[in-house]
Amino acid sequence: MISVDEAMNRILARIHVLGLEKVDIISSLGRVLGEDIVAPRDIPPIDNSAMDGYAIRSVDIKGASRESPVFLKVIEELPAGALPQRSITKGEAVRIMTGAPIPTGADTVVMVEDTERAGERVSVFQGVPPGENIRRAGEDVKKGDRVISKGSLIHPAEVGMLASVGRAFVYVHQRPVVAILCTGDELVDVDEEIADHKIVSSNSYTLSAQVMECGGLPLQLGIAKDDPHEIEQRLRQGLRADVILSSAGVSVGDYDLVKDVLAGIGFQMEFWRVAMRPGQPLAFGTIGGKPTFGLPGNPVSSMISFEEFVRPSLLKMMGYKNLFRPVVEAVLKEEIRKKSGRRYFMRARVSLEGDRYVVTTTGPQGSGILSSMVEANGLLIVPEERTEIKAGERIRVQIVDRSFESAGMRNPFGVENP
Repeated sequence: MISVDEAMNRILARIHVLGLEKVDIISSLGRVLGEDIVAPRDIPPIDNSAMDGYAIRSVDIKGASRESPVFLKVIEELPAGALPQRSITKGEAVRIMTGAPIPTGADTVVMVEDTERAGERVSVFQGVPPGENIRRAGEDVKKGDRVISKGSLIHPAEVGMLASVGRAFVYVHQRPVVAILCTGDELVDVDEEIADHKIVSSNSYTLSAQVMECGGLPLQLGIAKDDPHEIEQRLRQGLRADVILSSAGVSVGDYDLVKDVLAGIGFQMEFWRVAMRPGQPLAFGTIGGKPTFGLPGNPVSSMISFEEFVRPSLLKMMGYKNLFRPVVEAVLKEEIRKKSGRRYFMRARVSLEGDRYVVTTTGPQGSGILSSMVEANGLLIVPEERTEIKAGERIRVQIVDRSFESAGMRNPFGVENP
């Protein structure tokens, strides 16, 4: 049995980043960029107006005020998207809209709020310095600039920048296909008839959802009975995937057959059993170089094993640099006791009290109590050597859902959340 940290290090050493694929820029959202993006031109390409107003010569309105306005002749109307047809000379102005090019001869824009139009004449009530309300060519991006670097995670702002520089398609790292097999005579699928001695294979769906949540593509192999031939047949169907996950069958019971079946199809085991709770009976290795995880069968054990080991692996395969959930320190509101020798991951509720985090468990921590995961937004990390943590002590908590941070908080407009 190895430590959690050693298990993670040994897994990540076997994980390799996937290759690239070409996608449209909307589909690139949330993906990791596989190329540098260089601007082919200045943005904006020419000087343009930042305001609706009048393009003028600043010298013509020096000293203008409400009491002593300056009168200028309007020689042209210039909407955004049009090119100016005339140059401005002394005593002239062009009515200009936001985004329209600055006419030759003008060196500033006075806001429409500081003017009053009367036919072909405009009164200006405010003197403005040269360059006011003008967006200069290349002010945002200059031709040749690297605007997004290879390895960047694409957010909405990056999508907008890709559009700005004319990139309809980009190369991003591929999403891993993850084959998922659940085993056990007691399991039925969600749409099958459920007898009293049967249970629904929730792991088929929680694992698929966890794969999707971090960007992978689940490939459900269904449910295999506790029969080595059926398990092998279904596992072989999953060999076309990038990652293989099995749930149950990796412990020490008479019907725990998965490890042996995996070995028969080329599984090279890296380790089996991790000093953690829940999730001790975890097997990891490779089949033909493909990462293969034998997860425990209990629902909570399966989910936490995925959270701690599979999720970081999938993120690394997709080119992510930040592989792990955020961890905060919180004040424990109840006493915890445990046995030494294993790292505990306890389902917990984190909340904000003033400027500090506080945390409490979600109740019974049995590895089959899936409702404890439903109620949790964090996992208490209780170190191997600790056997007791008292109420009021600070403890590390892995955050799995940060929505709690907005609960009860006002938004920037001073309105309560519903």
